[in-house]
Amino acid sequence: MRTDIDIRAEGMHALVHALGMVEAERFIALINRERFDYTEWRKNQWQDETVKSLADRARTLREIEKSAK
Repeated sequence: MRTDIDIRAEGMHALVHALGMVEAERFIALINRERFDYTEWRKNQWQDETVKSLADRARTLREIEKSAK
């Protein structure tokens, strides 16, 4: 299992790679300012979904990723 430091470093690398240094820092600042309740978000995240609809979405995404390779 990776340490928290390893995960943070890899996350920063991914952000900088995807957004560039300036926008990665802006992203982190935006996240830090936002009042985000993860527990509440998880309660409502899949509220209107069924197991079948989620499975269909996952299958579609998998097919898209395969065809992109």
